Amino acid sequence: MNHRKSGRILSRNRNQRRALFRTLVGSLVLHERIETTLAKAKELKDKVDPIVNRAKRSSVDAAKKVAVMRELRRTLPTATVAKLVSPEFISRFEGRQSGFTRVVKLEARKGDGAEMAVIEFVV
Repeated sequence: MNHRKSGRILSRNRNQRRALFRTLVGSLVLHERIETTLAKAKELKDKVDPIVNRAKRSSVDAAKKVAVMRELRRTLPTATVAKLVSPEFISRFEGRQSGFTRVVKLEARKGDGAEMAVIEFVV
């Protein structure tokens, strides 16, 4: 049975999945728009929105900002964390409570027919 289990396996073991999402989150924050498979994009959306929300809340207090940066550095590349908590990046989401990313379906990949999608930040 599969009760109380969430998330997609994506044909990877736990460590490979963590590494995959770490790099995907890093690429999304740095480039603000990436093209990937639909399953990865949907799963990435569930991981990015809470991270952006945490970074947004850190902009209020300097002590919180340091704590959030340390917390995010455990799971994300350093360059990604620096951009994520920067005032320019956070200010784009001031009026938004949630839904910081958008997934747009594309046509299937030519080689293997995988459903493709673009995930990007909503401005």
